[in-house]
Amino acid sequence: MPTGSRQCRASPRRCPIDSPIQPSLLEHSVAELLDAIAARTPAPGGGASAAFAAACAAGLTAMSARFADPGHACDAADRADALRATASALADADVAAYGRYLAALRIPRDTEPRMRAAWLREALDDAIDTPLAIAETAAEIAALAAGVARDGNPRLRGDAVTGAVLAAAAAAAAAFLVTENLASDPEDVRAGRALGAAAAARRTADRLLQR
Repeated sequence: MPTGSRQCRASPRRCPIDSPIQPSLLEHSVAELLDAIAARTPAPGGGASAAFAAACAAGLTAMSARFADPGHACDAADRADALRATASALADADVAAYGRYLAALRIPRDTEPRMRAAWLREALDDAIDTPLAIAETAAEIAALAAGVARDGNPRLRGDAVTGAVLAAAAAAAAAFLVTENLASDPEDVRAGRALGAAAAARRTADRLLQR
């Protein structure tokens, strides 16, 4: 999902929820990022934090895979690196999506009703689709980490299992955000997709922890 300015699908008129391109959260130090999360500002919040947890989980998975036998290491490590990049980008996407949603709420009520409704719907869709993508990405990371824990270097099993558990937590958090944003439309299929991804990740982590 793009994280900067874009054209609104609803109308050729300038979209009032467009936002300027913001620096990536990854450009901050860890201390700065933690301060930003703790600050009295709406974002980065739960979605971005879940995405970063998933990115950390993917990093642990990649590191663990690189200590495995060469035959197992390359594909798993490369896939974990790709998922880490995806999760990191989703953190920025979540901040942008939430910013667009807040901007949509501020659209003047005297705006043409159908246009205002379309812009609000688009902004809400972004605020739903982004945590959904985080949940599904985290579930894939959990599954990949489980494979590395099973087939990789036993000395790194603790790191791989930690990756799976972190990914499961990220999936659960993101899925909750999806359902919160769909509170007015609980039959939307995206709620089921998010909850399904979280449940799969949780089962994966639970199996590892029971051993």
